[in-house]
Amino acid sequence: MTQVASGRIGLAPMEGVIDVVTRELLSADGALDWTVTEFVRVVDTRLPARVFLRHCPELETAACATASGTPVHLQLLGSDPEALAANAVRAQALGARQVDLNFGCPAKTVNRHDGGASLLRQPERVHTVVRAVAEALAPLGIAVTAKIRLGFDDKHVALACAEAAESGGAAHLVVHARTRREGYRPPAHWEWIGRIQARLSIPVIANGDIWTLEDYWKARTLSGCADVMLGRGMLADPWLARRIKHWQRHGEMLPATPWSARAEILHAYAQRMRAHLPEKVVVSLLKQWLNQMRGRHEEAARRFAALRRRTELADFLAGLGPMTPATDTQPRVDASGERA
Repeated sequence: MTQVASGRIGLAPMEGVIDVVTRELLSADGALDWTVTEFVRVVDTRLPARVFLRHCPELETAACATASGTPVHLQLLGSDPEALAANAVRAQALGARQVDLNFGCPAKTVNRHDGGASLLRQPERVHTVVRAVAEALAPLGIAVTAKIRLGFDDKHVALACAEAAESGGAAHLVVHARTRREGYRPPAHWEWIGRIQARLSIPVIANGDIWTLEDYWKARTLSGCADVMLGRGMLADPWLARRIKHWQRHGEMLPATPWSARAEILHAYAQRMRAHLPEKVVVSLLKQWLNQMRGRHEEAARRFAALRRRTELADFLAGLGPMTPATDTQPRVDASGERA
């Protein structure tokens, strides 16, 4: 691999996983360019402020950003254009600097209730929703963006859905490189994002199965997109955005993220979450995160096997090892494989 021009990196919204604490921890090193909240479900009413603040406490900051200054975009999910537009305006009044629309959620419950990826079966509905929100927000000076998949059951309307979002007024489009039917099963079809990118004039952002620096390079090459959005890959390797940024800037690869760095972020997460959740719930959330790490890291897999039946928080944290600060001061490797 060789050095490339910089591209932006976003943190994907993951329901039940990426919350205010996770956003703060994963953005702390400054490598992420923006993050997106879990979706706020809109049906047919104007939601109270507390709903927006529950999903996005960062609305109460001046810049609607994490502690490190990383912008947080608020995501809405629904199918009623008027209700979505009204709630987008409410979000702006509460402090939102950008509103994202979810057309990609594959959850059966969401799809049964006419939300998320279900709208991809009719591209004209994507256009109508995006246009309604874009027109409502334009006088307020903020943009609407959208996230889609490559379709619901198949890819035959993927281009039409992307064009519908653009013509509706989306400022950028994130594309998860699978259909709703494909869920999260590999492979991700990055080349299909390339077809979309070639047809649109707005920025297109590649998403799906970017776990490593090598995956990033393949996704970028096949999609033609300079920008990417990371999801599960950031949970598996909390330094993934950092290593991508380092390579962009210096053309060299950082060593593998040490276990100490992974343990440190899990300790920090537990410390924050135990303040307002029962300890057994915190343990369950830690297991969920460690489970994402274990598939691609031998020590994480060993720790998960040893801790999977632990129910007491103190025991679980002890099993992770001491909370010692981790650094990236190990020898670096440049793009040719030589130590720097």
